[in-house]
Amino acid sequence: MLFVMGGLALSVSGLLRAARRQADLSQRQLAAKSGASHGTISRIEAGGLAPSLAMMEKLLAACGYRFLVVDQGRRSLRPMADSDNTLDGARRRFPAHLDVILDPLPGEWWGDIYGLARPPETFYRDRGKRDRQRRRSQWEVRVKQQRWLPPPPTLLEYYGG
Repeated sequence: MLFVMGGLALSVSGLLRAARRQADLSQRQLAAKSGASHGTISRIEAGGLAPSLAMMEKLLAACGYRFLVVDQGRRSLRPMADSDNTLDGARRRFPAHLDVILDPLPGEWWGDIYGLARPPETFYRDRGKRDRQRRRSQWEVRVKQQRWLPPPPTLLEYYGG
């Protein structure tokens, strides 16, 4: 298993060995601290076992590290909390890529055209509409966050005209 960081492929075994070395822990000490078996740690470091993400997270945490996911612009990605995921009437999560609409207004649910009773939550299936709303929302947030800043200089002011 490989992790890619800045175009470099890092092996899981090498990552765990480096974290353990920095934490100055033996395999047995890491096993005791993380709750994993010594054999599991040995097999991971030898490349014979690909750990689950949860196991790798536990082992790295025992060494004092944690995962951080960043995009190409080096912006970090925060995981969605369970409280962020609204469940439908059957206790299933909505797809993560969709924005949930609580208490939809008339016309916001596809079943409105059939006269069906509106659910307490739904989402827009039209990707273009969702993307336009997200851009508009992001723009409104930036405007509100920077409303106290003075307006940028005009070209004449900037160039001293």
